[in-house]
Amino acid sequence: MSDLNNKTIAVIATDGFEDSELTSPLEAVKEAGASVKVVTPNAEAIEGKNGTKVDADLSTAEAATQEFDGIILPGGTGNSDHIRMDEHAVALVKQHVEAGKPLGAICHAAWILTDADVLKGRTITSYPSLQTDLRNAGASWVDEEVVEDRGLVSSRTPDDLPAFNAKLVEVFA
Repeated sequence: MSDLNNKTIAVIATDGFEDSELTSPLEAVKEAGASVKVVTPNAEAIEGKNGTKVDADLSTAEAATQEFDGIILPGGTGNSDHIRMDEHAVALVKQHVEAGKPLGAICHAAWILTDADVLKGRTITSYPSLQTDLRNAGASWVDEEVVEDRGLVSSRTPDDLPAFNAKLVEVFA
């Protein structure tokens, strides 16, 4: 198991996240020793589409001024659509990826990467319905369980979580 002691990982989400796509990676990085900060648009607790409630640590505006060792973006159509409209979340993701720091996006979460304009020349996977958006943003889209391209880790669905979590922990370390 990779060691994430002394690493701080941000999870950026809002209401309507895909429950397992937030809780499973969060637990994986915590088990590897990371400190996790849950970042939401207004620093208020959020609820997944299946009822999981998660407390927030910071707002996206507060987080945009901080440095994280890694970022996790869980899916969920509503969550992903709302997060990509949050200018602070988009700015944080853009700054993080452009600094060469690792980020994981699963399912619909890759939408924010199109708004952050960080996909040109990268290979990525996602929920299949996003492939046109991702290609239009400059990415090469593939249908694979997990893809890692220069620190950008991506997966398609909750079925891919074991591979996604293992790759996240490895890349974050």
